[in-house]
Amino acid sequence: MTLKCPTCQRPVSAGEVYFPFCTERCKLIDLGNWATEKYVISEPVNYGEEEPDEE
Repeated sequence: MTLKCPTCQRPVSAGEVYFPFCTERCKLIDLGNWATEKYVISEPVNYGEEEPDEE
């Protein structure tokens, strides 16, 4: 299985060390984006809300 690195879009195989990133640098760039709040979760998680049972 081959995917694109989320940071630089290079192809990455599933067995590589930093998967899904191609290098440690791309992994740290992504972490930095989360730390500086460039990435956010757009909707709050609603814990405790139950979905209707499908019977």
